[in-house]
Amino acid sequence: MTPSIQPPAATPDIAAATAAVVDAYPGPCFRVTAERRLAETNAAARELMEHDSRWLPMIAEWLESAPAAPGLRSVPIDMPRGMMVVEWAAAPLADGGVLLFGRDSTLERQLRQTLTESRQRYKDLVEASSDFAWETGPDGRFVFVTPRGALGYSADALIGRDPRDLAIDEWDDLPLPFDTRRPVDQSELWLKTVDGTPACVVASALPLYGPDGGWAGARGVCREVTEQVLRSAELARVRNREKLLAHIVHTLRDRLDAAQALDEATAETARALGAEGCRIYRRDGDRLELAAGFGADEVEALIPAVLERAGADPLPVVVETETIRVLASRTEYRQAVNGAVLVWRGTDSDGWDEEDRQLVAGVADHLGIAHAHLAYQERLRRLSERDGLTSLFNRRTFFERLEEALDRPETGPSALLYVDLDNFKAVNDLHGHQAGDEVLRAIGKLLTSGVRPGDLPGRLGGDEFVLWVGRTDADGATVVANRLLSGIRELGHLSASPEKPLGLSIGIAVHIPGRGETVKDLTDRADAAMYAAKAAGKGNYAIAPDAVPAVPQAETIP
Repeated sequence: MTPSIQPPAATPDIAAATAAVVDAYPGPCFRVTAERRLAETNAAARELMEHDSRWLPMIAEWLESAPAAPGLRSVPIDMPRGMMVVEWAAAPLADGGVLLFGRDSTLERQLRQTLTESRQRYKDLVEASSDFAWETGPDGRFVFVTPRGALGYSADALIGRDPRDLAIDEWDDLPLPFDTRRPVDQSELWLKTVDGTPACVVASALPLYGPDGGWAGARGVCREVTEQVLRSAELARVRNREKLLAHIVHTLRDRLDAAQALDEATAETARALGAEGCRIYRRDGDRLELAAGFGADEVEALIPAVLERAGADPLPVVVETETIRVLASRTEYRQAVNGAVLVWRGTDSDGWDEEDRQLVAGVADHLGIAHAHLAYQERLRRLSERDGLTSLFNRRTFFERLEEALDRPETGPSALLYVDLDNFKAVNDLHGHQAGDEVLRAIGKLLTSGVRPGDLPGRLGGDEFVLWVGRTDADGATVVANRLLSGIRELGHLSASPEKPLGLSIGIAVHIPGRGETVKDLTDRADAAMYAAKAAGKGNYAIAPDAVPAVPQAETIP
């Protein structure tokens, strides 16, 4: 039968003995008789009973189970303001009754529960923010490790183990957070996983001290960041590669002189790769010609094999001997190979790694564009400088170059040959302009055959041509004129008819430095000599009189 507390019985009033105590108690308080009936109650206790009486059987059962020394019992009571927890203390009386004193412990229990929850949250936070938590003892060995273990080891495999067993060899003699004597915040170190591979962890730790002040170990957390570190390192390498490439690209782009730009690009590429030398090649027809070089020519014997392999492989290739390692890559533009770049190191240096290959490939990409732009610029320059039909210098370019030639200090004479075609109009009239164009192209080849570096063949327009022959006198100029006259006779099949054979009338003007002769004066003399040759019967040459030295004007004295 379930114990219960009965309503008050009609018994002699003993309130005199307990009333003062019950009324004076600040919390809920009441007396239960030996028959387990309610006796005196104060206002706080009556309030509890009025709102919720379901807790009274719990009190009766408690008293029945331990009548001599009930102790303490917490009881939940449903109140309008919410669930209330009252902790009851029972004081046995001499007559077999019990005096019960209640205390509101709701806030205390809530605080205790909150503290318990906060501790769990802290534990969860530590678990979530780190890969493992740990503690070492006075001997520096692990005494605690997160249950799930760390670095591939189980917790049991780490307990009792010296943390230095996990350190990478080069860290053996360095301070570690596991035996630290001072707080450590976000320290980065490399440890070995269970399979021996390195892992980067970030550790935070605090030293522990015993009652006597002596060091008693350390406690901390570690978070593995290997992937982030490797990703950051790769990003740094990419940025460095882009920086080096940008510098090389600026070198190629900012130099007006293409040859100088390539020379500087070879030096910058070699420095960027820590190479002993670098070479850049450009495609010229079916061959790769050296465009620029930096460093000693130690790779001369390997060049054919290197270029052959580089041209056949879209990726950078490595060719090695006992003394040298060559890294090469072909250059392309619009999927057409237009050159190659190669760098080399001695075998006593580090080998070429993937980073080196990627940098060379990046340089090759930009060099391919640079080669294409350079070829385009050369084509534009050629088109702007050359006559489209004969490939000789056009009128503007010829006179610009002649001006430069006259401005250079010369110790001896040179000659200008003014050449005019005889009976050319008859070719156009009889056979048409296509035949005339063929004659003009043939004259262009005639003028360029046998010329030396520094000589300037040009077409002024129509059937008028010029040839500047540097470092020659009148005798040398006549040799050139006779060669031209002999050459035109071999073009007789292009003549309009036997009655009107193709021929040349040549005027020769010898330029003697120091006489103050201008380009116009020189040209006028040669032109006049050409007309003199025509007047003498065509198919001949004439030498113009020497230029009269300019007479310096006397200074006027004011």
